[in-house]
Amino acid sequence: MGIKRKDKPKIIIVLGPTSSGKSELAVKLSLKFNGEVVSADSRQVYRGMDIGSGKITPEEMKGVPHHLLDVASPKRKFTVAQYKELSQKAIEKILKKKKTPVVCGGTAFYIAALVNGIVIPEVSPDWKLRKELERKNTEQLYKELKKKDPVRAKNIDKRNKRRLIRAFEIIKETKRPVPKIKTKPPYSPLYLGIKISQEELNKKIKKRLKKRLKLRMVEETKRIKDNGVSWKRIEGFGLEYRWTALYLQDKINYEEMKQGIIANTRKLSKRQMQWWKRDERINWVKNYREAEALTKTFLWLSEG
Repeated sequence: MGIKRKDKPKIIIVLGPTSSGKSELAVKLSLKFNGEVVSADSRQVYRGMDIGSGKITPEEMKGVPHHLLDVASPKRKFTVAQYKELSQKAIEKILKKKKTPVVCGGTAFYIAALVNGIVIPEVSPDWKLRKELERKNTEQLYKELKKKDPVRAKNIDKRNKRRLIRAFEIIKETKRPVPKIKTKPPYSPLYLGIKISQEELNKKIKKRLKKRLKLRMVEETKRIKDNGVSWKRIEGFGLEYRWTALYLQDKINYEEMKQGIIANTRKLSKRQMQWWKRDERINWVKNYREAEALTKTFLWLSEG
């Protein structure tokens, strides 16, 4: 089964909060509609970060090719511009094989850069500025950003310290507000969002952490450190890696680590949903059957 299209190539986008089951849905749709998955996850791009990032295993892939996993070293920053370039190349390869690209992930900025044609300038890290801004909390940073660049402030996650600091880096380097240039969107996307109650999601978050600890997530974090990645860098990856790094440095105990991961994952899932709900293009689906029906209509596939 190929893709029937008139102008822009059609792609499927599977998104939703962390722990909601995006990877599983993406694989099922790929098996049904002759697809390949393009990951849109800002931590799964890094090699060696498998358990803590929830990277899909070869068994879970069920033979479906996956792209944009393990493409970068955790020692170096992987930018949105790099993601956009590599993901577009992956999609072109998939389309040449007359297959369906299925973009899957929870990193909204990656998806926006890929699908909406957003271009963010390449600006090298300013370590002096970062050190200075790290002393401030997110509330202070956001307040300053509103003064310097009110447009970017409207569209940024005000609780994401890394993004806030990055905005200041771009402003300082370019001496102007963060440019958000939109080119002509290159694809025709179908957005599928996983609809799940917060109660059910909380259960999944707990279950997932238990599984990751059993798979030796703590040992994985130690291995990342042993391979030359600093504690500060590891903490910057957030969630599981941040709290596991704090535990390994004896800054918190084991129970505090677990509770920190659970509480912060819940907060992240709520922020993600607040962000996604603003996008009216998203079709929220409760199960695979609903996702399959929408995809079938979108790709103009007949019943047989």
